[in-house]
Amino acid sequence: MDFMSTVKGSLLEGFFPAGWDMQKFDDCCKFPPEAITERQCFWNKEFRPVQCDQLADFDMMMGHEIAMQIRKTGEAGQKLAMILPVGPMGMYRWAVYFLKEWNVSCKHVYGFNMDEWSDGDGNTLPADNPGAFQNAMTNAFYGPLGELTVPVDQRNFATKDNLPTYPAKIAALKAEGTKLVTVYGVGRVFHIAFWEPHFAAEFDTLEAWKANAYRIGAKLHPLTIEQNAVTSFKSRTTLVPCRANTIGPALFLQSDYCIGGCDGVLGRGMMWQGMGIWVTLRHGPSKWLPSTFMPTLPGKLFFLKELAGPLQADCN
Repeated sequence: MDFMSTVKGSLLEGFFPAGWDMQKFDDCCKFPPEAITERQCFWNKEFRPVQCDQLADFDMMMGHEIAMQIRKTGEAGQKLAMILPVGPMGMYRWAVYFLKEWNVSCKHVYGFNMDEWSDGDGNTLPADNPGAFQNAMTNAFYGPLGELTVPVDQRNFATKDNLPTYPAKIAALKAEGTKLVTVYGVGRVFHIAFWEPHFAAEFDTLEAWKANAYRIGAKLHPLTIEQNAVTSFKSRTTLVPCRANTIGPALFLQSDYCIGGCDGVLGRGMMWQGMGIWVTLRHGPSKWLPSTFMPTLPGKLFFLKELAGPLQADCN
């Protein structure tokens, strides 16, 4: 008795995006933990998952990777455009630490926050609101860097007016030889930024889906709302906006390098991201699963060892 054998006629019949194959998801999760890093045929030759034994290691290693991208491009005299998330967040403290230890300036860095909460018209929270991604980014990364920080006029946030300028700004930077690096997490519904899986139903072809650079006031999946209620709002669903402004695949799929992170372990054996990382690594690219495209790009995906499982019932 499981999901597949009991879903018919239940409240979950028709709830998940139409292109999801739950049996295939289950098949992706049946392997032993040590198999999670086995290379798949669709992975980019320069993509590698990196296992971290504990959260402290995860934060430090991912922060080091971000700092190294900044350091290497700076030493090479190359500009760096970074598409940045608010979640995961622990790596920013370590990125700041390494950059300060190395005395590396971020004057050559251009930041593009990938998303922001919004209403149906794309209006966002005030920049100093505790729930605003702009506030979180400033407090976690830009502010603590002090005099080494990214110049204010090179910081971009996903507001109603500024998000539509991202494609042209990034195109102009890449035309100058700028390196584009995307930092990301994998959502409960396999989103990248807030590019949700149900958007796929709007596009007849993969090419049409890939052509989307951003969306204003995007309708978020219910599981995305609940993911954020648990991870960011201390379970208070009523505080979570149901819409967001977000970048789309036309931006993150042109990345020269990607730094991913999966740290969705809650403690006492509970987690929300185990299936997420297994499907991301094993399923193969699908417009119904945005995160499945990330292994096709150069980069590293850091993950907590516990997420590898084994993913099985544990009610003890």
